[in-house]
Amino acid sequence: MGSGPICAMVWEGRDAVKTGRTLLGATNPLASQPGTIRGDYAIDVGRNVCHGSDSVENAKKEIALWFKEGEVQSWKSAQHDWVYEK
Repeated sequence: MGSGPICAMVWEGRDAVKTGRTLLGATNPLASQPGTIRGDYAIDVGRNVCHGSDSVENAKKEIALWFKEGEVQSWKSAQHDWVYEK
């Protein structure tokens, strides 16, 4: 993650880790489905174009590596309560 410019972000929401990993595709780009980030844009495991945490616990550790306390803010869209059941 240090070989070029990056865009670090934190995703939150129901099943965010599982959903994020589905969007990213398999770690090995050759095993990734077309339509996933890795399936469409990556060609080598060592130059993987993206990273996603594999668990909520690891996500917390990785977020702390990239962001200082107070830099990550929670946001709730106006339609949230209409889309998600409580």
